[in-house]
Amino acid sequence: MPLYETVVIARSEITQAQADAVADAATAQLEADGGAVKKREYWGLRSLAYRIKKNRKGHYILLGLDASSPAVQEMERQLTLNEDVLRFMTVRVEAISEEPSAILSRKADDRERSFRGPKPSGRFDSGRKRGFDEREEFRARDEFRADRDEYGAEEDI
Repeated sequence: MPLYETVVIARSEITQAQADAVADAATAQLEADGGAVKKREYWGLRSLAYRIKKNRKGHYILLGLDASSPAVQEMERQLTLNEDVLRFMTVRVEAISEEPSAILSRKADDRERSFRGPKPSGRFDSGRKRGFDEREEFRARDEFRADRDEYGAEEDI
Protein backbone atom coordinates (compact mmCIF):
# COMPACT_ATOMS: atom_id res chain seq x y z
CA MET A 1 0.00 0.00 0.00
CA PRO A 2 1.15 3.57 -0.56
CA LEU A 3 2.55 5.65 2.29
CA TYR A 4 1.28 9.09 3.29
CA GLU A 5 2.02 11.79 5.84
CA THR A 6 -0.81 13.93 7.16
CA VAL A 7 -0.47 17.05 9.28
CA VAL A 8 -3.63 18.05 11.14
CA ILE A 9 -4.10 21.47 12.77
CA ALA A 10 -6.76 21.55 15.49
CA ARG A 11 -8.26 24.63 17.17
CA SER A 12 -6.31 26.20 20.03
CA GLU A 13 -9.36 26.34 22.33
CA ILE A 14 -9.42 22.57 22.76
CA THR A 15 -7.11 20.71 25.15
CA GLN A 16 -4.27 18.42 24.15
CA ALA A 17 -6.40 15.41 25.10
CA GLN A 18 -9.15 16.58 22.74
CA ALA A 19 -6.56 17.10 19.97
CA ASP A 20 -5.39 13.53 20.56
CA ALA A 21 -9.03 12.41 20.32
CA VAL A 22 -9.21 13.99 16.84
CA ALA A 23 -6.14 11.97 15.84
CA ASP A 24 -7.65 8.84 17.43
CA ALA A 25 -10.81 9.28 15.37
CA ALA A 26 -8.75 9.56 12.18
CA THR A 27 -6.72 6.50 13.18
CA ALA A 28 -9.88 4.47 13.92
CA GLN A 29 -11.34 5.44 10.54
CA LEU A 30 -8.18 4.32 8.73
CA GLU A 31 -7.94 1.04 10.61
CA ALA A 32 -11.59 0.30 9.86
CA ASP A 33 -10.80 0.69 6.15
CA GLY A 34 -7.75 -1.59 6.33
CA GLY A 35 -4.98 1.00 6.79
CA ALA A 36 -2.51 1.56 9.59
CA VAL A 37 -0.83 4.47 11.33
CA LYS A 38 2.94 3.87 11.40
CA LYS A 39 3.97 7.13 13.06
CA ARG A 40 2.23 9.67 15.27
CA GLU A 41 3.73 12.88 16.68
CA TYR A 42 2.17 15.70 18.65
CA TRP A 43 4.04 18.91 17.81
CA GLY A 44 2.27 21.04 20.38
CA LEU A 45 0.42 24.32 20.36
CA ARG A 46 2.13 26.45 17.71
CA SER A 47 1.50 29.85 16.15
CA LEU A 48 -0.13 29.92 12.75
CA ALA A 49 1.38 31.91 9.88
CA TYR A 50 -1.95 33.72 9.45
CA ARG A 51 -5.38 33.66 11.06
CA ILE A 52 -7.58 30.71 10.24
CA LYS A 53 -11.21 30.98 11.35
CA LYS A 54 -10.23 33.65 13.93
CA ASN A 55 -7.51 31.43 15.44
CA ARG A 56 -3.89 32.50 15.81
CA LYS A 57 -2.62 29.18 17.23
CA GLY A 58 -3.33 25.52 16.68
CA HIS A 59 -2.47 22.01 17.90
CA TYR A 60 -0.29 20.30 15.28
CA ILE A 61 -0.35 16.51 14.86
CA LEU A 62 1.66 14.47 12.33
CA LEU A 63 0.39 11.05 11.20
CA GLY A 64 2.45 8.60 9.11
CA LEU A 65 -0.05 6.43 7.23
CA ASP A 66 0.10 3.12 5.40
CA ALA A 67 -3.27 2.97 3.69
CA SER A 68 -5.01 2.76 0.35
CA SER A 69 -6.10 5.90 -1.46
CA PRO A 70 -9.85 5.43 -0.80
CA ALA A 71 -9.16 4.97 2.92
CA VAL A 72 -7.15 8.21 3.02
CA GLN A 73 -9.89 10.05 1.12
CA GLU A 74 -12.49 8.85 3.64
CA MET A 75 -10.25 9.95 6.53
CA GLU A 76 -9.90 13.39 4.93
CA ARG A 77 -13.68 13.59 4.48
CA GLN A 78 -14.15 12.84 8.19
CA LEU A 79 -11.58 15.50 9.08
CA THR A 80 -13.44 18.13 7.04
CA LEU A 81 -16.63 17.34 8.99
CA ASN A 82 -14.91 17.76 12.36
CA GLU A 83 -15.36 21.33 13.68
CA ASP A 84 -12.19 21.16 15.78
CA VAL A 85 -9.97 20.71 12.70
CA LEU A 86 -8.79 23.96 11.13
CA ARG A 87 -6.66 22.51 8.34
CA PHE A 88 -5.05 19.27 7.26
CA MET A 89 -2.66 18.29 4.49
CA THR A 90 -1.85 14.84 3.18
CA VAL A 91 1.24 14.13 1.09
CA ARG A 92 2.34 10.86 -0.48
CA VAL A 93 5.87 9.86 0.56
CA GLU A 94 8.30 7.13 -0.46
CA ALA A 95 9.12 6.03 3.10
CA ILE A 96 8.01 6.93 6.61
CA SER A 97 10.99 7.89 8.74
CA GLU A 98 11.13 6.27 12.19
CA GLU A 99 13.26 9.06 13.67
CA PRO A 100 11.67 12.23 15.08
CA SER A 101 10.59 14.82 12.54
CA ALA A 102 12.48 18.06 11.94
CA ILE A 103 10.02 19.99 14.11
CA LEU A 104 10.63 17.82 17.19
CA SER A 105 14.40 17.66 16.69
CA ARG A 106 14.54 21.46 16.40
CA LYS A 107 12.66 21.80 19.70
CA ALA A 108 15.28 19.59 21.35
CA ASP A 109 18.06 21.81 19.97
CA ASP A 110 16.33 24.91 21.35
CA ARG A 111 16.18 23.36 24.81
CA GLU A 112 19.91 22.63 24.74
CA ARG A 113 20.83 26.20 23.74
CA SER A 114 18.60 27.97 26.24
CA PHE A 115 21.35 28.63 28.85
CA ARG A 116 23.77 31.27 27.63
CA GLY A 117 25.85 31.81 30.74
CA PRO A 118 25.60 34.31 33.59
CA LYS A 119 24.05 37.68 32.86
CA PRO A 120 26.29 40.74 33.07
CA SER A 121 25.91 42.88 36.16
CA GLY A 122 24.55 45.91 34.35
CA ARG A 123 24.30 47.81 31.15
CA PHE A 124 27.13 50.25 31.91
CA ASP A 125 30.74 49.70 32.91
CA SER A 126 30.15 50.39 36.58
CA GLY A 127 27.51 47.68 36.77
CA ARG A 128 24.97 50.21 38.02
CA LYS A 129 21.86 50.84 35.97
CA ARG A 130 20.98 54.43 35.44
CA GLY A 131 17.58 55.72 36.35
CA PHE A 132 15.26 57.86 34.26
CA ASP A 133 16.61 61.19 35.59
CA GLU A 134 20.26 60.22 35.16
CA ARG A 135 20.29 60.23 31.37
CA GLU A 136 22.68 62.64 29.65
CA GLU A 137 20.04 65.11 28.47
CA PHE A 138 18.73 65.55 32.03
CA ARG A 139 22.23 66.02 33.44
CA ALA A 140 23.03 68.63 30.76
CA ARG A 141 19.80 70.47 31.53
CA ASP A 142 20.59 70.54 35.27
CA GLU A 143 24.12 71.83 34.58
CA PHE A 144 22.68 74.61 32.37
CA ARG A 145 20.27 75.66 35.13
CA ALA A 146 23.09 75.65 37.68
CA ASP A 147 25.17 77.91 35.42
CA ARG A 148 22.27 80.33 34.96
CA ASP A 149 21.68 80.53 38.69
CA GLU A 150 25.37 81.06 39.35
CA TYR A 151 25.59 84.08 37.05
CA GLY A 152 22.41 85.71 38.34
CA ALA A 153 19.99 84.76 35.57
CA GLU A 154 16.30 85.27 36.19
CA GLU A 155 14.19 82.46 37.59
CA ASP A 156 11.96 80.53 35.19
CA ILE A 157 8.31 81.52 35.52
